[in-house]
Amino acid sequence: MSEAHEARLKRMTMRSWRRGIKEMDLIFGPWAESRLAALDAATLDLFDALLAENDQDIYPWITTATATPPRYTAMIDEIRAFSLARIEAR
Repeated sequence: MSEAHEARLKRMTMRSWRRGIKEMDLIFGPWAESRLAALDAATLDLFDALLAENDQDIYPWITTATATPPRYTAMIDEIRAFSLARIEAR
């Protein structure tokens, strides 16, 4: 049985807020709440795959300390820009 769309969005939002390190909660959580509902199926699949990655790998991608794998580059760039805009708006 496949997961209902609304249930999937709820699961992914919850997973975005409950990562492993607080920094990732604060980066992924607001982005997920703001953007997930508007994403197409393929982009949701990509974000779901990103959620399965380790925070210790993702955080250096977000901070540009290490190169982002090509499949995630556009998404990580968008999440980074969203987070920086939130910081600057304060």
